[in-house]
Parts: sequence; structure tokens; C-alpha cells
Amino acid sequence: MARKAISARLEARPRPSATKVSLARALSKLGFCSRTQAERLVAEGRVQVGGKTARDALLRIDPDRDRITVDGERVVAERKVYLILNKPRGLVTTRDDPEGRGTVYACLEGLDLPFVSPVGRLDKASEGLLLLSNDTRWANSLLDPASHVAKTYHVQIAAAPDERMLERFRQGAVVDGELLTASSIALLRSGGRTAWLEIVLDEGRNRQIRRLLGAFDTEVLRLVRVAIGGLQLGELAKGKARHLTSEERAMLAA
Repeated sequence: MARKAISARLEARPRPSATKVSLARALSKLGFCSRTQAERLVAEGRVQVGGKTARDALLRIDPDRDRITVDGERVVAERKVYLILNKPRGLVTTRDDPEGRGTVYACLEGLDLPFVSPVGRLDKASEGLLLLSNDTRWANSLLDPASHVAKTYHVQIAAAPDERMLERFRQGAVVDGELLTASSIALLRSGGRTAWLEIVLDEGRNRQIRRLLGAFDTEVLRLVRVAIGGLQLGELAKGKARHLTSEERAMLAA
């Protein structure tokens, strides 16, 4: 009986949390604001944890257990949101840009949304399919290199490549000590001095396509992401966003 009582007491004890994150990240995970905005709120003395004003945005807390308030109002987890956006060229994928450039959040103005973060990035000169969500676990699963989620791009180049040049592209190149390759490269169409390629990547390195083609002195004129896994950009208008269906979310998570 004594052994059973001890076992029952041990089971009744709260298990230690393995989900502690920085206060700034917690506010982001809860869908309240970006990490940069959270750091600003903490610096202004507007954030409290357990009734005490927090002074350090790096304070480790458990967002599922610790009571967080901003300006006296409790911060609770927002509903999960999953968006697909057709990113226009010329916008950066960040909430706050120190250079004052336009961001993808301009495309979300007027929508009734909690704070969402880009799932991966497209650089300023690139366009096409961009995912945004406040579900960090779902986002991290897509970004995990081990997931090998294919990303498909249509790329216009300032060249009319023959099969020999395409084969050189497919073999890859070492740039700054890093081997850059693609899962596949195919010619879509060619005319005059330009051509469109379809390039598929299963890893996400910084400016991978531009750097790979640049190694062969090939200029990228346009770069459009048209698919992530089985999710297609389709007919979604430039600068517009829509919610993913449950089937689309499941397809990406498979």
C-alpha cells in the first residue's frame, strides 16, 4: 500500500516543462506580436510575468503555464492561422524593416488576423508562394532540413541554354566553399535571349538559385516560387492571401 501511495504522489506531481522559451519568443508564439516588437515592449516596461514587470526579453518562461500580461491585459494563445500569399516582387519578408522598405505585411492589412510569421523566406526580388502562420510547431516541421519538402520555382534567366549548359547547372557549383545543387532543373521555354527554367529544391539555403546560376555567369531576371510540396500557387492573385484548407495543411505535414 505504501508503495502505491508513493507512486500516486509521484504521478500527481506536475511534470517539469520542457517548453521554456525566451519571453520575446513566447509573445511571438502566442500570436501577440513579433520578437522585435516584444523586445521593445519589454524595454518599455509594459510586460509582466506572474505579476512582476519583466526587464529582460531573454527571460526563460513557459508560455503554457506562466501568466503574461501586456499593459495589464493577459496574453492568451490566438487561434491558429495558416495562410498562403502570392508575394509581389519588391517586398521583404519581415515585420519591421530597419531600412523602411515595404514588407509582405502590407498585403495583410485589413484582414482580421492575429500576428503571423513567414514560414521561410523569399528575398525582396523574388515573388510567388509564401506561407505565413502563428503555429510555430507546424512551421518548424516544414523548415526542418530532414523533412526535404520540395519547393518548385519558375526562373527567368538572361540566356538561352542548350542541353550542355543545363547539364552544367544540374551538376551544381561550389560557391564560397558551399556546394549548391538542385533536385532537378528543366527547360520550360526559350525565346530570343531569355529562357524560363523550372528548378526544384529540397533544401533552403540563402539565395541558393541566384548563387548557383551566378556561378555560371547567368543572370536571374525573375524568380517565382510556384509550389511547396503538393501545394500549388495556382490562380491566387498577386498580393492576395487566403487561408489554407485542412486538406492542404495535412498534405504539407505528410
